[in-house]
Amino acid sequence: MPKTPQKPNYQVWIILSLVMLFFSIFYFNQSSGIQEINERKFEEIAKKGHVKEIIIIKNQDIVEVFLNEEGLASSEYNIPEAQSYSFGSTPQFRFKIVSAESFETKFRELESELPEGKSITYKLDDRSDFTGILVNWGFLFLVIIIFWVLMRRMTGTAGPGGQIFNIGKSKAALFDAENKVKITFADVAGLEEAKEEVKEIVDFLKEPSKFTNLGGKIPKGALLVGAPGTGKTLLAKAVAGEAEVPFFSLSGSDFVEMFVGVGAARVRDLFKQAKEKAPCIVFIDEIDAIGRSRGRGQMPGSNDERENTLNSLLVEMDGFATDSGVIILAASNRPDVLDSALLRPGRFDRQISIDKPDIIGREAIFKVHLKPLKLSKSVDTKKLAAQTPGFAGAEIANVCNEAALIGARKNKKAVDMDDFHDAIDRVIGGLEKKSKIISPEEKKIVAYHEAGHAVAGWFLEHADPLVKVSIVPRGVAALGYAQYLPKEQFLYQTEQLMDEMSMTLGGRAAEEIVFGKISTGALSDLERVTKLAYSIVTIYGMNEKIGNVSFYDSKQSEYSFTKPYSEETARTIDQEVHMLIESAYNRTKELLKDKLDDLEVVAKELLEKEIIFQSDLERLIGKRPFDRQTTYQEFTNGTLEANKEKKKAADKVKDAKKAKKNKEQEIKSTGNDADTEVEIDDTVAPEKES
Repeated sequence: MPKTPQKPNYQVWIILSLVMLFFSIFYFNQSSGIQEINERKFEEIAKKGHVKEIIIIKNQDIVEVFLNEEGLASSEYNIPEAQSYSFGSTPQFRFKIVSAESFETKFRELESELPEGKSITYKLDDRSDFTGILVNWGFLFLVIIIFWVLMRRMTGTAGPGGQIFNIGKSKAALFDAENKVKITFADVAGLEEAKEEVKEIVDFLKEPSKFTNLGGKIPKGALLVGAPGTGKTLLAKAVAGEAEVPFFSLSGSDFVEMFVGVGAARVRDLFKQAKEKAPCIVFIDEIDAIGRSRGRGQMPGSNDERENTLNSLLVEMDGFATDSGVIILAASNRPDVLDSALLRPGRFDRQISIDKPDIIGREAIFKVHLKPLKLSKSVDTKKLAAQTPGFAGAEIANVCNEAALIGARKNKKAVDMDDFHDAIDRVIGGLEKKSKIISPEEKKIVAYHEAGHAVAGWFLEHADPLVKVSIVPRGVAALGYAQYLPKEQFLYQTEQLMDEMSMTLGGRAAEEIVFGKISTGALSDLERVTKLAYSIVTIYGMNEKIGNVSFYDSKQSEYSFTKPYSEETARTIDQEVHMLIESAYNRTKELLKDKLDDLEVVAKELLEKEIIFQSDLERLIGKRPFDRQTTYQEFTNGTLEANKEKKKAADKVKDAKKAKKNKEQEIKSTGNDADTEVEIDDTVAPEKES
């Protein structure tokens, strides 16, 4: 919980004000009522015998004159009544002199002219005025007060931020019953498996007896691993909102400081606070800032501050004097660089993988982000989920927000599907630039290039199904693009990879066939094909000449400059990659030569309309010659859910039969088969048969 801002310390200012008021009263009391006269006037008063005493202030060249009782009683001098009662305490007159020495000479002469029996007491004095006091003492007091205020701020008692003496304190924000996070598990969609894992930790804190009765122990830590934008921090926020225990939140960079030893001190202070609040949860976001493998990239003989911080964290999480009751949640999108000692059971018992959502998860995420929007009836979450393969939760949220902004820009009362299509294009390809001036020759090249992609993918069996083709410039350098819906799968066969390479090379092949020359527009295509070809040869072991060998090392050091193969093997790899790409390119050229009429039709339609869709391709060149439903078709017409439900029903029957068999074996082993009946739920059996 963030510290409550302390009220300003008014006591210091009250004291200073009182001191100033005292000096002001003293000064004005001293100076009020004193009449300014000249030296001639003083001589007249003295000759009348009305002066009792004078004080010569040498350092100010001033003479103060005190009247006797006779002078105070005289109405000649207009002495105030209040001052006439303070006889001897305050001077009645004051005048300036040239110097004390010259005045003394004149005063000696004046004494001989005084009335008989009268005398004047003569004193010399050095006195500082009020301004002098302020200059001499006020500056000293000011320095002391400033130093005192700075000391209070540095020790953290006069407000947060930048405290030198508080630099070893933890910066973790505490969320408890008074300062609770409002996000719950209901706000987290598409992460069902990960939610179940962290829900168990929350349930253990709420109801520990449920697990301890069976001898189970609470996990000490859970590491959330996933790509950026998949919802790791959001899931941690949901844990903070659901858990009825204190929740500390901070990032890995909060331990890093310019001073040596600060990171380790903050780790110790964090766990000290956590143990005082136990049971509690500590969440460290982006833990790779301090959890990188020790010794990697370190100079010999150097003192790595990050290693000291990591060592302190390792000891606090599971060391000699570790106390229970503190659960560590951490998030990172770079688990490969984390230290192995940090990942072992006992510190992070669980590594919860948070992948990009599948098509069903994306639909659930869309439903969450579409709630605050005003939608038209045409918006279909199934189609939106199918049209955004590979999108993470953050990207889906961005699409929804962009769609709302586009609808508002067009002065619509509700967001419709056209706005979402534009938003998806905006996120994938970048900002549409219709004002970008392209010559007719360039536009024709772009049209045939994109038509080559579309036609090649249309007649390749394993290529991804096409959604739309556009020759409208987008982003920084994209003059056109073709959007596909890849099938969601984890394993790819050689034929699928080769078809993908051929489809990617369709643009350049079309340029060479139609114009007899090539352009630089195939840069991104060639980059993608080259990476895929090298992966086929060196990583996946799909090349006959190289064999079943993979040169991929998941544990490779950041600073490893050596290749795990010889120069001869490297030459062979380059040759095989070149042959692979050349084979795919020649195959694509042969395909497009056979379908040259279709290529011409699609290119002309693109030049006329600039954007064409899958339905336009079916109208122009006919349906695809492959009779199989795509993931998009399966999901939008409901057969994907039906197939999954059938599989669930079949698995349920299978599990029930397995449980029955285990029960029968248990009965036979105990000998109680005569008195025991075994029941099985057969309600799903017909579903399985169907």
